[in-house]
Amino acid sequence: MSLPPCPMCNSEYVYPDQNHLICPECSHEWNPSEASSEEDTLTVKDANGTLLEEGDKVTLAKDLKVKGSSMVMKIGTKAVIRRIVEGKDHQLDCKVDGAGEMMVTAKFVKKA
Repeated sequence: MSLPPCPMCNSEYVYPDQNHLICPECSHEWNPSEASSEEDTLTVKDANGTLLEEGDKVTLAKDLKVKGSSMVMKIGTKAVIRRIVEGKDHQLDCKVDGAGEMMVTAKFVKKA
């Protein structure tokens, strides 16, 4: 019987317990029939821990230098989230007032 690896740590040492699967390495428990719907949604939180969605209006929580330019975006600059993407550096594809389209890291914005 082949069980899927742990979605948190990718451990192969998963064991079943009634309707749930349990990972002995990270202690994560999940229901394999519900796991597919939870993994499809990408969650991104702002500097205050508020959940962000596409179309939200945000403001910058600190001054940010624009990579490859001498421009600095000041604290309080407004932006609209066009889409949320998965990435290490930048999760938000935004339209920033006065700067145009650019990618922004979620931890540097606050929901307006």
